[in-house]
Amino acid sequence: MSVEVSALFVYPVKSLGGIALDEARLGTMGLANDRRWMLVRGDGRFVSQREIPGLSRVRCALRDGELVLARDGLPPLVLDSGRANGHRVPVSVWKDHWEALDAGDNAAEWVSRAAGGDHLLRLVRLAEDRPRPQGQPERYGATVTTGFADGAPYLLAGDDSLARLNQVLLETGRDAVPMNRFRPNIVVSGLGAFREHALAALHGPGYSLEPRFPCERCVVTTINQATGVPDPLREPFRTLVSLNPMPGKPRSPAFAENAILARGDGATIRVGDRLETVPRPG
Repeated sequence: MSVEVSALFVYPVKSLGGIALDEARLGTMGLANDRRWMLVRGDGRFVSQREIPGLSRVRCALRDGELVLARDGLPPLVLDSGRANGHRVPVSVWKDHWEALDAGDNAAEWVSRAAGGDHLLRLVRLAEDRPRPQGQPERYGATVTTGFADGAPYLLAGDDSLARLNQVLLETGRDAVPMNRFRPNIVVSGLGAFREHALAALHGPGYSLEPRFPCERCVVTTINQATGVPDPLREPFRTLVSLNPMPGKPRSPAFAENAILARGDGATIRVGDRLETVPRPG
């Protein structure tokens, strides 16, 4: 069975706005420029939309070796995305602890204002010589590294899964939601609703991806990515629980698959690529 790549997204700064792409370079750590920057508190602990929903309103752009952050009411923040500099600081994402590079006081002041002014935040970026330790080697492999993503280098979602979710939302008088509620990297069409959980691999032109585990969803799915306002009815989280619960966790919903790159480091993935699917045994 073959499916088609229908959309590609990168999120240069963890939990800020995403960028839709026509093509992207594949790497073992994820798509190029994906989650290479992150907001942290003074102790280095990561910050996301879970604590500050309004972060979704901060837009990201990549141009000529620069990362540009923008939010209404503030002048843009322009950073050099091609050269890693800054002093090393300890950072953590969940149970993973390592070092990153601090982007400086000007960046810290800007992101703190963009977050609403009630939070004192720092902006950090990956240090290439300080790879993140693999916190789940049994799931993704001991040698697999990621940027600042929650767990896996890639998040693979299906258009058919979103269509099924929206069908049920509309049938029950709720509003449909866009794919950006789930912040995937790679979106495919033609697979069937929630069938991404049954795949062992997807083979594309010069690359292969391996889905490894369903992505457990959280409150971020309820946040309107354009306004930063959570849904008062906690949708689509509630409906998704009934449609596609996490294995062994009937009160937690799943949407999309955490995946790794098995082959094709440096290859290019494009919207319109045809992917051959390999089902999981049994």
